[in-house]
Amino acid sequence: MFDFEARRVIEALRAGIPSRAVSQYFSSARQDMLSALSRKLNEIHANGISGGMVVTGKYGEGKTHLLNTVFNMAQSANMAVSFVSLSKETPLDKLHLVYPKVLQNTYLPNRLQPGFFDALANITPNSAIAEEMTAYTATRLKSDKLFYLFRSYLRTDDPDEKHMLQADLEGDFINNAALKRIYKRIFSDKCIFKNTFAKTKHMEDYFAMVSHLFRQLGCNGWVLLFDETELTGKLGKKARLRAYRNMASFLYPDENVQSVFSMFAVTDSYVPEVIEGKNEYDNLASAGLEPNDAEAAEKSLDAIESAVHLKPLTKDEISLIIENLIDFYKRAYNWRPKINVPELCAGTDNKGYLLRTRIRAV
Repeated sequence: MFDFEARRVIEALRAGIPSRAVSQYFSSARQDMLSALSRKLNEIHANGISGGMVVTGKYGEGKTHLLNTVFNMAQSANMAVSFVSLSKETPLDKLHLVYPKVLQNTYLPNRLQPGFFDALANITPNSAIAEEMTAYTATRLKSDKLFYLFRSYLRTDDPDEKHMLQADLEGDFINNAALKRIYKRIFSDKCIFKNTFAKTKHMEDYFAMVSHLFRQLGCNGWVLLFDETELTGKLGKKARLRAYRNMASFLYPDENVQSVFSMFAVTDSYVPEVIEGKNEYDNLASAGLEPNDAEAAEKSLDAIESAVHLKPLTKDEISLIIENLIDFYKRAYNWRPKINVPELCAGTDNKGYLLRTRIRAV
């Protein structure tokens, strides 16, 4: 009998397409790095302190595969996971565009489909979670908006209002006038904004709120995985500096962001081509940034320069992958190729240096 899951994995490898299924079954390489990441995830859960890291490597050497492996590890550790590829539509210099993409690609533990608003819909207004989230949004954030919005979301009985408020929580932001109108209808009271929300300044509030919500929903933490970070280098100078500042909010978040681990993958050419080639450190001094923003951007540049580098796989690791691949062929097609693994490894030596290309050649 054919194993269609094995066939799916074989076809993904044949096409050179990274996937979580491939990462689930082919995660035996780079065990030192995976063990360190596993310890890091355990620390995030145990002490609630957030942080992040940058990994770098050549194109096709397994950066996306590593992110998918961490995805599986996090879900196994009862953590919420988000996986986002940065792009023109999701540029790191605009967190209000990144946030909705993050939520659209967020998976609760043991969920095959993204999303968590079904769990949020089960929170009643007088529950312990509702009280905790109301207190958190009232005291721990830089803007007042989410206090009024979250409280209204829990209390409204109007489907249209519920839809508008949920859309805001998902990143389709409503204006203050609409929120004031909804809040007054529900509570017969006014919204008094001591610090008016601006999506270009206060998006960190939304990430902080979601991180706290996931803990209240029983998750051991939240893992954010960002791929294609090198596309930041295609932005204009000021946009790149804003992107580095925003990157620091994930790598070095403030105390309001709880139990969050963020991981950025970037090609190893970014340092010579962008940081050095475009004089990014000099740009910090000449861009007229606020001192705190300049310091945050510099920390991100330092993190990219000192990123953990994906080393090429050893011959033993490649042999183990090929043996695993042969086993998958047996499962997928009820046929075990009579292949000498060392000869097959040697036969792919002239197929280029990319690991992805060598696996496809196998």
